[in-house]
Amino acid sequence: MEYKHPWIPVTKATEEEMLASIGKKSLEDLFCNIPEKFRVKHDLDLPESHTEFEVIQKIQELAGKNVSASNGKIFLGSGVGMHYIPAIVPALAGRSEFVTSYTSYQAEISQGMLQTLFEYQSLLAEILQIDIVNSSMYDMATAVAEAARMTTRVNKNRSTFLVPGTINPEHYKVIHTYTEPAGIEVIKVDFDKDTGLMLLSDLETKIDDKVAGVYIENPSYLGFIETQVDEIAKLVHEKGALLVAGVEVLSLGVLRPPGEYDVDIVVAEGQHLGSPMSFGGPLLGIFGCKNDRKLIYQMPGRLVGMTRTEEEPYENGYVLTLSPREQHIRREKATSNICSNQALAAVTAAVYMSLLGPTGLRTLGETIALKSNYAANRLNGIRGVKSPAIGEFIWKEFVVQFENGVTAKQVHDGLLRQGIQGGKILTDEFPEMGESMLFCVSEIHGQSTIDMLVKAVDEILTMGGVQK
Repeated sequence: MEYKHPWIPVTKATEEEMLASIGKKSLEDLFCNIPEKFRVKHDLDLPESHTEFEVIQKIQELAGKNVSASNGKIFLGSGVGMHYIPAIVPALAGRSEFVTSYTSYQAEISQGMLQTLFEYQSLLAEILQIDIVNSSMYDMATAVAEAARMTTRVNKNRSTFLVPGTINPEHYKVIHTYTEPAGIEVIKVDFDKDTGLMLLSDLETKIDDKVAGVYIENPSYLGFIETQVDEIAKLVHEKGALLVAGVEVLSLGVLRPPGEYDVDIVVAEGQHLGSPMSFGGPLLGIFGCKNDRKLIYQMPGRLVGMTRTEEEPYENGYVLTLSPREQHIRREKATSNICSNQALAAVTAAVYMSLLGPTGLRTLGETIALKSNYAANRLNGIRGVKSPAIGEFIWKEFVVQFENGVTAKQVHDGLLRQGIQGGKILTDEFPEMGESMLFCVSEIHGQSTIDMLVKAVDEILTMGGVQK
């Protein structure tokens, strides 16, 4: 009698039938295109089967080797960061009614979810001071890339998109992935090596009648605040281009919202709004624009709208007002292919923002500004350290440059030996900044932890970056 594995339902007869249907004689024929040198010739060294209890014990043993980021000794940011998440946020967002990554298609049975996403849109529109916010994008990188393509759809005879020279390198790669098939040219605008600010002279040189849009980051990827936003907006609009701004939502308790400096499109990362880092995901792409018909019709993602009955007693209803993906309108002319749109992360953000409120947002922004500037100033007091190495005004993140022959990697490794996760090494991404790292300080970092970091860096530089 043929042995049947309890977890593999395919029998030998079924296997032969499947192979015959595709014109193959054996399973080996399926792998004929793989060169012999890449094929494993020996049995895999797999462990014997274990009981459930033994497997759990082994997993717990392996998990015990991890060091939790909640100890506050992590200064790594670069777009994804540590923030305190009140217990009520996951408690509410994790309810079974909300646990989905999809925007609801069938409005008649999804009123609660649609209303929640409508509130998400409304909260962000108020904070960003922008008219329309969608629900939602995968992450900030795809939001920026979608914005680049959107500018060329609005300005149909233009095919160039300008970005700052200090742009997040990962975002820059994603933009290229999205724009290259569409024939869009992406060009960097130079920046001042001391202040980090976009060089207006270079922008004026590069912005012509082929430029569809210009992108700025405020705060920038390197942490400094772009103080020329009004001048940039005026120049961009005088040339007939669209202005796209990438912002940090939590900074808007203390910084001007993008709507106040006349941006056409705004994007942001929503991970900071109540979602944990979780090894880098899932993230949340925030996307908004002005209330301009030509912009709204070219907007990617989905818009949840509210309506009401015509007669009393009035009752509100929610529906997908705009859903421009390839399933819903003319295939290749769709403005978006966003499917699983991080709706659960959007719900989490809505809970977090409603809990924080205007006063909480301002207090949080001030706290982060105070702690990050304290850390930057303390590090700057170390001989052989320049902090911040670029920019006059910072918020949360800042560049630290190391001199006297000590490399950023030596500092990074030295900090790890003391149980501290330092910032992101920038040496390869921005070689013009020398040996440097991008540090991130948020509300979770206490003064004692920051002082511990400063002491550790001082000791590492004193030893020349080499362990005794």
